Amino acid sequence: MKKINFLTRVYNEKKLQFIVPSEEIKDSYIKKSESNLISAKILLQNNRLEESVSLIYYSMYHMLSALMFKVGIKCENHSASIIILKELFNIDDSDISFAKKERVDKQYYTDSIIAKKEVIESVKKAESFNKELFDFISRLTNKKIEEYQKKIKEMI
Repeated sequence: MKKINFLTRVYNEKKLQFIVPSEEIKDSYIKKSESNLISAKILLQNNRLEESVSLIYYSMYHMLSALMFKVGIKCENHSASIIILKELFNIDDSDISFAKKERVDKQYYTDSIIAKKEVIESVKKAESFNKELFDFISRLTNKKIEEYQKKIKEMI
């Protein structure tokens, strides 16, 4: 219930909107996701771990954004988008939630220790998460999209 109240607040602030689904925007977010993951791997290879962690998260977040635009949801709040992933689409949000926490820790706090082994594992999780979302998006039918649109409007 607390999560739904948060979504309602984000909606009332106009940071969550219902739009016409867009294949073009969906495709551009998929490309962004792929580019971020490639860059994260290059940074990892060059021991730029903090920057890699950040791009790992954004790769996952952009794939989530692709899903949302495919269904006709525009959300400017990262936490709300992650809640929608779980509550609307019933997709496990633990990997993207962890990646978000890691990004914040590594980007904003100087006392964070970054282990290369953990970043390598995060890349693997991002690859798996992105593949799962890509497959989910590719299987969406117009009927399912309409069901998701109806369900989220009822949630808010």
